[in-house]
Amino acid sequence: MMRRPADLFSFTFCVLSLLGGVMPAMGGDSAVGGEYFAIQVVDEQTDRGVPLVKLETVNNVQHFTDSHGLVAYLEPGLMNQEVFFHVSSHGYECRKDGFGFAGVRLKPTAGGSATIKVKRINVAERLYRVTGQGIYRDSVLLGRKCPTSRPTLNGLVMGCDSVMNVEYRGKLHWFWGDTGKPSYPLGNFYCTGATSLLPGEGGLDPDDGVDFTYFVGQDGFVKGMTPMSKAGPTWPDGFVVLKDETQRERLYAAYTNVNTNMEALKRGLCVYNDEQQVFEKIESVDLKAPIIPGGHPFKLTVGGTEYVYFAHTFPFRRVRADARSFRDLGSYEAFTCLAEGTPLDQGEVDRDDDGRVRYAWRHHTPVLSPEDEGKLVKAGKLKPDEALLYLRDVDSGKPFTAHAGSVYFNEYRRRWVLIVCEVYGTSMLGETWYAEADAPLGPWVYARKIVTHDTYSFYNPKQHPMFARQGGRIIYFEGTYTHTFSGNPVQTPRYDYNQIMYKLDLDDPRMVLPVPVYVLGDVAAPAVFATAGRRPPDDPPRPIAFFAPDRSAPDLIAVVAGSGPPPSLTTRPAGDAAAADAVAFYALPADAPNAPATTVPLHEYTHESDGRRCWSADPSFSAPGYRRADRALCRVWHSPTSLRYPLDAVSPNRAR
Repeated sequence: MMRRPADLFSFTFCVLSLLGGVMPAMGGDSAVGGEYFAIQVVDEQTDRGVPLVKLETVNNVQHFTDSHGLVAYLEPGLMNQEVFFHVSSHGYECRKDGFGFAGVRLKPTAGGSATIKVKRINVAERLYRVTGQGIYRDSVLLGRKCPTSRPTLNGLVMGCDSVMNVEYRGKLHWFWGDTGKPSYPLGNFYCTGATSLLPGEGGLDPDDGVDFTYFVGQDGFVKGMTPMSKAGPTWPDGFVVLKDETQRERLYAAYTNVNTNMEALKRGLCVYNDEQQVFEKIESVDLKAPIIPGGHPFKLTVGGTEYVYFAHTFPFRRVRADARSFRDLGSYEAFTCLAEGTPLDQGEVDRDDDGRVRYAWRHHTPVLSPEDEGKLVKAGKLKPDEALLYLRDVDSGKPFTAHAGSVYFNEYRRRWVLIVCEVYGTSMLGETWYAEADAPLGPWVYARKIVTHDTYSFYNPKQHPMFARQGGRIIYFEGTYTHTFSGNPVQTPRYDYNQIMYKLDLDDPRMVLPVPVYVLGDVAAPAVFATAGRRPPDDPPRPIAFFAPDRSAPDLIAVVAGSGPPPSLTTRPAGDAAAADAVAFYALPADAPNAPATTVPLHEYTHESDGRRCWSADPSFSAPGYRRADRALCRVWHSPTSLRYPLDAVSPNRAR
């Protein structure tokens, strides 16, 4: 039974290595002993094995690569003769022949091997399956070394739903939802748990895998970690470590008890009993409570007070980071534009005397979902540019609805990073997106799709910030791969209803996204601009003039701020070292061919009397005495919001 879906991504096909894409290895160090023929599918960009690649013969016999990208092939009647394999995988592409078949012809022989190279379409790289049976099945059959201690079955886990984790008492503690077992179709519906050692402290490199020690019962199958109610499945989330009244660190969580229709029967708060290795109820939660903890928390100090922010997609709920506050629902706050205490169905938007919408942290008031915002806009209670959520494709500008994800601060980008799945996209729940923001509250605007599936779900993606490498340049995330909610009746053997790990290189040019560029000074004639990284820590909230990249990428030019006064902006080649320190932002040339639909011209305006200049990307901009230049300076990205975000309250260097 599933909790929350994610993003569906498209099946694409594989590009083969060299001329034919196949490199036979029949002897020497590459030879494989025994009866099997070893087929390995590798990413042509990294030469790493690709899991979850389907090899299908012309008579519809299917094989799926394991987490080393291997298939141990042995088919009586088809050895020692040429066999054609159709090759396909979500987010990878295979070269087609003249008839349009994407695949390769091999001659399987006992002890022989071949390598197929495929082209990755996804921005993120698929690494391995994290959970379930047979993770390294084919590697074991071929006698290959495996990184985990139990490569074929661990804790009798056949499949499990939606990962969460937290560092607690020197180890990573992992938790999942409903979990299948080999002996019967019904397994554990009361949370599965495990621990692992941290990388660099005895744990595996996250490139290689995660070696779990599951909490198991006497039969060897994973034990239920949330036995608070047997009325239906019980799902915990919002795991956070806090000090109790005795200053001892304890592990807390929220939980939901559901019926067979996944409707909530009960909610509550719980604490981990280290001796019994189960969670115990500490508080009941009203099903109608406007603010409840959940999702993937992080801690952040604001104004000298440490808070826990709860991000089930966006971190718009928080509470003081102590056990007493965690247990008191009246202490929770939501960042919302609704008047304090207003129920969601009333939709009373708070405005100042001039009619401007006011967002604030409020008690007893619900967070607005994207759907809620849409209803308020449709009802005329909120203008489109007054909404808080604007996620859209960076190239097409097409908005999309976020379903579930996680937010963490990234040291490499010095910004907040969202990994999220889309609902109702090109697939029901199979598209995974990446976005950045200056603060946890946003603005969340431009995003890049990084993983796609074809008629399959990949939901509840979870970042693992403790795995980040090279100062945060390389990040890791995983999600639940399942046919549920996808409309696809065919389940991928061994992989379905399990977690799959990906990694993402933030230096990939495709990951250079536009960030907010703020107006400093006169808003009526904007002449001084800065990204968040160039604003002083105590700078008040500022209007966003437009969006533009804060780092170089192919096809971009540098926009350089003069040392004035008076202010000036000029363009230079992006690689001009002499101008590097003065770069205000990067942009597309004014005459860039095939410019994304999300870009607009940035025009220069000159005052007719004294030559003062200002710049605007607003096509309706006008200021007394200013005349627009005939040619645009460059192209930048449109800002859909009129809100001023409180960056001064959430300095990134206080995030952890």
